[in-house]
Amino acid sequence: MTSKTDAGSAVAERELASGASLFTRQNAPVVIAVVALVTLGAFENRAVLTAMPTVLLELDAVTSYGLVGAAPLATYLVALATAGWWADRRGPVPVLRVGALTFVGGMAAVASATGLPALVLGRLLSGLAEGLLDVGVMVLVARVLDPVLRPKVVAMFAAAWVLPSVLGPVVTGAVTEWIGWRWVFIAGPVVLVPVWLALRPALRVARGLPQEEAVVVGEGTAPARLRGVLPWALLAAVALVALNLVTEQLTVQALTVSVAVVSGLAVVGLGASARRLLPSGALRAACGIGGVIALRGLVSAAFMGIGAFLPLILTVLRHHGPLTAGISLSITGLTWSSGSAIQSRFSARPMALLRVGFTLVTMGLVGTALIVWADAPTAVGLVGWAMAGLGIGMTSGTLSVLIMSASDDSNQGRNNAGGQMAASMASAVFYAAAGAVLAVAGEPSRLAFGVIAGLAVALAAMGLAASGRARCALPTIE
Repeated sequence: MTSKTDAGSAVAERELASGASLFTRQNAPVVIAVVALVTLGAFENRAVLTAMPTVLLELDAVTSYGLVGAAPLATYLVALATAGWWADRRGPVPVLRVGALTFVGGMAAVASATGLPALVLGRLLSGLAEGLLDVGVMVLVARVLDPVLRPKVVAMFAAAWVLPSVLGPVVTGAVTEWIGWRWVFIAGPVVLVPVWLALRPALRVARGLPQEEAVVVGEGTAPARLRGVLPWALLAAVALVALNLVTEQLTVQALTVSVAVVSGLAVVGLGASARRLLPSGALRAACGIGGVIALRGLVSAAFMGIGAFLPLILTVLRHHGPLTAGISLSITGLTWSSGSAIQSRFSARPMALLRVGFTLVTMGLVGTALIVWADAPTAVGLVGWAMAGLGIGMTSGTLSVLIMSASDDSNQGRNNAGGQMAASMASAVFYAAAGAVLAVAGEPSRLAFGVIAGLAVALAAMGLAASGRARCALPTIE
């Protein structure tokens, strides 16, 4: 097995031999453009999470928080299932173009929304845009830049989230309080214009490269794989939205037969889709790649779930304004990137990183939940949230590395997409459960938020207990 030092020397030798550098006259425009696009996406993510409680309050749709959160996750699944095949066949340019146009449409729909239907439509389009842009950017980097530069660009993508996480919530909170939340969504398409202009040189280079024809990969040609996966991705998307929609109709007084039937069908459809879309063993957390995928789903649902509701808790339950509520998102960016830095430094001990990371996530979420369970000071909850952010920074990067290391050329794409799908599915199911809790409670009460926080803590604890299931993914390590 090649040592860490030898691997680093080999990379350095390749860089010297090729003369590759991120900021040569040829590469700099590409690097700057793709990092700018990722930074815009990060700002949009933080801005939406900060402004959404105010949006829902004004549109009288607070009990639909789960549906609004699940909508982009559903279309993100469809985008993941189609964008990779499309980019392989036609290159990244059309994928990025449609992604940019869809982004503008999603922002415009939310900015002009006067009720829940337009808001949900906008969030559906946003999820589709995110998936197309995510895949398009990665394929563009792979097509245009030298292979030795790709890890550096990916590291820059992670760093691109720091500034939006620090400034995004603060700026968004100020705009929401002083000008109005609609301007938050109007700003996205406006900023996209200079970013897209900066991206044009890279797109011209990509258009000049020869495109690949359909090739045999894994279980048949690319079109055959798309036909085999797309129906299940669509079923999963419909099931996720339906599950969130019907669970919001639950009440203590009346649990109608139709709601129960639709919920059951959604769960069955989601389960069937997950069996087809996720790697083998993921649903039972089998030791190996299945366990790694399952852990990705558990930690994402636990952290993202309570993270999506934390601004609402701070706004509705603790009576803070959007500016204060946005601090939680700034904390996430700083501590997550810190956890990622720790992960890169101690990457030779992935199992230890997973155990420590899941412990920090679990303990941190308990601390966050204390602002609901025990009426603890807001500062206590935010300290807990910082601890959880540090933990997920460690676990998320470790799980990504394990997925790549446990895969080969025949299943690398499927396994990596499976990790993203597991995170999206698990988070959307969490939103459905949380939406059901809010619907049964009838209002965003302390009890309802307490149950939601308890569910997040339970999922994190399950991940900690199952963290050993990832060991088989790398049998030669530890």
